[in-house]
Amino acid sequence: MKKTLAAALTALTMALPVAAIEPPPLGDDGLHKPDWLRDTFKDLREDLAEANAEGKRLMIIVEQRGCIYCTKMHEEVFVDPEIDRLIRDHYFVIQMNLFGDVEVTDFDGETLPEKDMAVKWGVVFTPTMIFLPEEVPEGQTAAQAAVATMPGAFGKGTTAALLTWVRDHGYESGQHFQKYLAERMTGGQSQ
Repeated sequence: MKKTLAAALTALTMALPVAAIEPPPLGDDGLHKPDWLRDTFKDLREDLAEANAEGKRLMIIVEQRGCIYCTKMHEEVFVDPEIDRLIRDHYFVIQMNLFGDVEVTDFDGETLPEKDMAVKWGVVFTPTMIFLPEEVPEGQTAAQAAVATMPGAFGKGTTAALLTWVRDHGYESGQHFQKYLAERMTGGQSQ
């Protein structure tokens, strides 16, 4: 009887929809503003120090007004409970506007408006997520120091895998992210 009741309760719980996280509002700049974004002075050296102090990884997300792929990420992917938790627990995220005028100070000390910094880094697509290491060698730019750069909108599985791979320093083991993703998608079987 107890086993039957437990099984019925488990089945009922599994059948209930998971509470969805509401998509974030749009800011005055037309970009999505989830509450996990950090509002900083965009001095990447300071942002990295703050991320490290919190035990988190620095991630820069470059977006633009009207970007349908950015909307997809914010309304379908980032709101997934697993992905939302990965971001909140492990990432210090700052946002840049591909065509914005807010000053950004790169790790090499150069200060440029967001739109010019995006050009300097070679960002031509939105969204683009740039993941930084805990230490950036002196004189390097964010683009040079990045441990991973993800241009474009991807599904929940790929996004969760990338957030996990960066968090766990998968790039240090020499395993290519695509192999890591394939193993994760096939339940750990080698490809």
